[in-house]
Amino acid sequence: MFTENIGNACPNGYISKLPQITAAFWIMKIAATTLGETGGDWLSMTMGIGYLASTLVFFALFMVALCAQLMSKRHTPYLFWTVIIATSTFGTTMSDYMDRTLHLGYTLGAAILVGILLSLLGMWRYTVGNVNVNYICSRKAEVFYWVTILFSNTLGTALGDFLSDDSGLGFFGSWLLITAALTVIFIVYYFTPVSRVLLFWMAFVLTRPFGATFGDVLTKTPDKGGFDFGRGSASLILLVILVVTIMVSYRERGVQPSPAE
Repeated sequence: MFTENIGNACPNGYISKLPQITAAFWIMKIAATTLGETGGDWLSMTMGIGYLASTLVFFALFMVALCAQLMSKRHTPYLFWTVIIATSTFGTTMSDYMDRTLHLGYTLGAAILVGILLSLLGMWRYTVGNVNVNYICSRKAEVFYWVTILFSNTLGTALGDFLSDDSGLGFFGSWLLITAALTVIFIVYYFTPVSRVLLFWMAFVLTRPFGATFGDVLTKTPDKGGFDFGRGSASLILLVILVVTIMVSYRERGVQPSPAE
């Protein structure tokens, strides 16, 4: 799904540093964003640091990883996915801070984040000319990409919490609903001419609440519809899945996923 070749030189000579959008990409995306959910909850709740302090910690990590990504001269898998994880952990704690500490609630919090995300996409398209991740051919487009990813993952957390808590579906029911929505997107991709850019962003946003609800399924107690693996154990399992998938997918393409530039 979404198998266009990216990560190559653009017509203007700029090197796109994004991975190819393949089935392995979506597996890694789900593992990374679910890890962001369990890791963010582990620091803010299990370790008792709190939402605001955890948000600041993860934002600092995001900025460090993002600067390294922007300075890199080529696609570096472990660096790319480190930034994705950082956006997910920040998104988890930031959403929780908005919804719980500021008492905005899941509905209002999600609505605010939808507005921010749509505004970012609008500014990106107006400034660059398109929001197609196959054509990240300037530093400006790359910055827009990462800021949009940051808020899309924050929205995904808020949407997942809204479905799990306010909709009455529960953690497992919400996960099934989002799974069904992603399945519909998959079918539409293969059997209709609907815009691939639109479908990509729909899938990208929805994989975040998929990860959020799946993380809750892994960590919550059975009486809440979960498997009670614990946040630390679940985070470790997801990290192993992500690293192994990176190693296997890049080895199959004959690329050595070096950890640094």
